[in-house]
Parts: sequence; structure tokens; C-alpha cells
Amino acid sequence: MCGRFTSNADELIWKEYAELLGFPLLHAIAPRYNIAPSQPVEIVRVSPSSGKIELVPVKWGLVPSWAKDPSIGNRMINARAETAHEKPSFRAAFKRHRCLVPATGFYEWQKQGTGPKQPYLIGMKAGGLFSMAGLWEHWQAPDGGELETCTILTTEPNELMEPIHDRMPVILPPADAKKWIDPESKPEELKELLRPLAAKEMRGVPVSRMVNDPKNDRPECIEEVGSR
Repeated sequence: MCGRFTSNADELIWKEYAELLGFPLLHAIAPRYNIAPSQPVEIVRVSPSSGKIELVPVKWGLVPSWAKDPSIGNRMINARAETAHEKPSFRAAFKRHRCLVPATGFYEWQKQGTGPKQPYLIGMKAGGLFSMAGLWEHWQAPDGGELETCTILTTEPNELMEPIHDRMPVILPPADAKKWIDPESKPEELKELLRPLAAKEMRGVPVSRMVNDPKNDRPECIEEVGSR
């Protein structure tokens, strides 16, 4: 699964990322070191109104358009890449509402015998921002209120992740990222994109257990520590 991630890129890296994917960077983005479910996150999508690529904030935890209670989103922070296209909660978004979730890293917890789990921060060897495959939805309450939400797709682990956890987010290289959000992409093409990124492109380091508490959102969360 993917239950926490980071987004602490500087302005230059954000500008390069925006140019690569073809969207305007209209606002500064504050660094975040411990993003948790139900919090606002930035996503890249094709605008349903203009048809242009845009960066917008949504809530993490997908609420299907047909849901009666938005609290369902608390259980929808991830979707399995293997089945998202057919599951009632995700299949409509898979067809029409695909997005990217930009990140600089994600956290996963490794079992340590009978002791507490050791958190790891996993990111790219080259550093910078990367794109996690996601889905987004628009939900309208009976009283007229509106809510936009997202989920992150996960897949089987690569060689780096396998000793740490049995799932990992789908990370898309730039060319695949553009294809993922392209409304013209065919279902067969999309399914081919949903595979583990090569382990050689990634790195993981143990970090402090302070990340266990989502209230801790500061640079110390991403500092490497000795595994114990």
C-alpha cells in the first residue's frame, strides 16, 4: 500500500516537472514531509472543463460519485492496479478520471521481528519529483456541497521493495505519465503501464519513527537513521 508520502521539492524542481508534463505552475507549493490520508494533496490531471493539463488540490481518499457518505474515502486511499478497472468503486474513474500524484518519496514500514516496525523512505536515486498513478473523483452532497478526492494505485513490489512491503505505488516515467492522463489512451494501453518501476532507479533509507504520527510534518522525518 501507500499510506504516507512526501512532497518537498524546491521551486526549480517544480518548474521543471511542470514543463515536462505541460501544465502551468500557478502557485507556490509548500514542502511537506509526512502527507497522510484525508489531507489535501496536489494532483495533475486533464481539466474536465478546459481539456488542459492542470495541477489542483484534492482530498486524499477517493469518494465515488455514487457514494451516499463521504466517509467511505477513509478506506479508499489506495486501489490495486490489477483490479481497479473492474471494481465498482474505481472503474468509472479508471475510464475518465485518471491523474498523477507528484511526490519526492513515500514511506513504508518493515517488520522487525517482534519489535516495532521500521519506517523507510523510498524515492528516486536521481532525486526530484516523480509521478504516482492515481484516480480522482467528483462528489456532490445532497445539500449541494462538492468534494474532489483521489486514490493512489499500487502494484506488486520490485526487488528493492520486496523485503520492506508486499505492495508499492505505481510510479510512472514521464512518457507513461502523459499517456496515463491522456483521455485518448485505450484501456489495454493503460493496463500495460501499471507495473513496478525498476528497482535500479530507486533507493530506500530507514528513517525516524516520528513519521508514525501524522502530526509530525517537518524535515527531520526524512533524515536517514540507523535501522533498529
